[in-house]
Amino acid sequence: MSVRTALTDIQLPQSKSIRLRFVEESDADFILSLRLDSKYNKYLSPVSRDIDKQKEWIRAYKKLESDGSEYYFIIERHDGIRCGTVRMYDFKDNSFSWGSWILNEDKPRTAALETALLIYKAGFEILGFDRSHFEVNRNNTRVISFHSRLGAEKVSEDNENFYFIFTSETYQKCSGEFHYLLEK
Repeated sequence: MSVRTALTDIQLPQSKSIRLRFVEESDADFILSLRLDSKYNKYLSPVSRDIDKQKEWIRAYKKLESDGSEYYFIIERHDGIRCGTVRMYDFKDNSFSWGSWILNEDKPRTAALETALLIYKAGFEILGFDRSHFEVNRNNTRVISFHSRLGAEKVSEDNENFYFIFTSETYQKCSGEFHYLLEK
């Protein structure tokens, strides 16, 4: 994957109440606490409870990060309190996907919208993609509604998921409408 600018080469974007930072091995316990919690894992793939396996997975992920083919972020409030995770991956055909999105009870009120805006800012403004493609479990109605309200277009579906695209043009409209959240 040849991305115009690697995210590791720049300061990651921040928003009004959160920032993204790259995952570190020391985040393994936090990630497991989110992924094993039934409040947050209903629509996620299962993971092992083994902390050493999680650390090993993170070490492997750091290699993907260093070559610019995928990015895994911890979402933090500006006071340093971790409140979630999100990933960017599947960079192809001038498009990127994002997921593994979890926000816990420590999140600021507008964290979901701010996270989406930061991911789109990184994908469109920094990495230069034209669109984003992603899937949402068809039973995850809150997330489907969220993406639809932002302007994502459902392009297909199967028995498990709805598949969406979100364009850089749609992001430009959203970032204009919600500019006050992107200003830090």
